Amino acid sequence: MASGLTKTFPAGRGRLYAVEGVDLAIAPGEAVGLVGESGCGKSTLARLIARLIDFDRGELKLDGAPIGGISVSRFAASPERARVQMAFQDPAASLNPRFTAFEAIADPVRVLLRPPSRAALAARVFAAAEQVGLASALLSRLPHQLSGGEKARVGLARAMAVEPRLLILDEPTAALDVSVQAMVLQLLARLRREAGVALLFVSHDLHAVRLLCDRVLVMYNGQIVETGPADAVFAAPRHPYMRALVSAMPRIGVVDDGERLHGEPPSPVDPDPRACRFAGRCPAAQERCANEPPPLRTVEQRREARCHLPL
Repeated sequence: MASGLTKTFPAGRGRLYAVEGVDLAIAPGEAVGLVGESGCGKSTLARLIARLIDFDRGELKLDGAPIGGISVSRFAASPERARVQMAFQDPAASLNPRFTAFEAIADPVRVLLRPPSRAALAARVFAAAEQVGLASALLSRLPHQLSGGEKARVGLARAMAVEPRLLILDEPTAALDVSVQAMVLQLLARLRREAGVALLFVSHDLHAVRLLCDRVLVMYNGQIVETGPADAVFAAPRHPYMRALVSAMPRIGVVDDGERLHGEPPSPVDPDPRACRFAGRCPAAQERCANEPPPLRTVEQRREARCHLPL
């Protein structure tokens, strides 16, 4: 569970607010989608939760135990590291080109779980490969000898081999062909069903998010602007930004429904604390929006929106 997570970076004489005041809870076996345009802070938030970078303010707990107080350098070798794993956007770039598939999967097991013998290590590697549908005959191959889908399976097997409680996926289907994307989504759905692992699915692909996720978080300029059950959010967005994202989704038989956003996102460097960050692009913006920042508030059961005039 994350509470009030905030991360800034130095930018000239100011601070770039990449993530600001984010609250997030994910239940075991639940899949939560995180969506928003490039540069909104999705990947930074994912890395904060994965403890790959430190946050400035906030609190982070896993199964009720605080893990935010552990520095990134110490967390890498901590037993808690095994409980939070991450699969990256490009499976090829995230694999050591000199490691076979077996070695890639075995490496985190060796470091984090310290199996008592080589046989125990091999047993865990083979079990992880079987769990993600990776043929044992492929374990002796180097990354350049594997297809895109096989590399994606190696990346997932590497993460699942240490039996994580939370698996964070940063655009895991972006570099894959459409047929391979479907395979990965089916595999992820099976893993969370059978292993009970919680998923944080970061993606630009709204169709993939809608298919896989139970709940959706919409991010804009470092803040969460809408949350709710996936079916409800996609069927009837309550924030104008999410409505524009849904409108842009390709649909059979729909050429253009006329929904457009104009203008540019505001700078994330020292944003105006007195204004809604979406006001400059919102078609329904009023004077109040430029002078009073809206809170993230409940708009109906299990749904929240950061808007003075939710749709």
